[in-house]
Amino acid sequence: MSSPLDIYPISEEAPERAVSASGMPLDRLTLDAVVSGQVGARDIRISADVLKLQAGIARAAGRDRLALNLERAAELVEVPQDVILETYEMMRPGRISDPAPLSERAEMLRREYGAHSIAALIDEAVAVYERRNLFRRRY
Repeated sequence: MSSPLDIYPISEEAPERAVSASGMPLDRLTLDAVVSGQVGARDIRISADVLKLQAGIARAAGRDRLALNLERAAELVEVPQDVILETYEMMRPGRISDPAPLSERAEMLRREYGAHSIAALIDEAVAVYERRNLFRRRY
């Protein structure tokens, strides 16, 4: 069996697997295609599959923390940007006074997007914020 390291860098060693969120192959992402309107926003977004491939490569290289972060990123690919930014704002200490909205956000990410590790991270943050008394509105 081959190692995930054999396809690194993906764009050179496995270009057929280097596709955007829309499924567009990397070799079709050209300046001419952008100028002519053949490339849209989803065409330049990374796909969850490519992030998972990169996570496998990172893990095979002994970079477990990087692999975990890439797996989390893969979970967020389909989450709308406004939801990500709202969640980020909610997680900043002093932004909300009640843990319920964060817990609800974790459940929504889990249920609607299958973002289980992101939801677990938020649940962990809720527990830490409660223990450290960080649910105080300051801003």
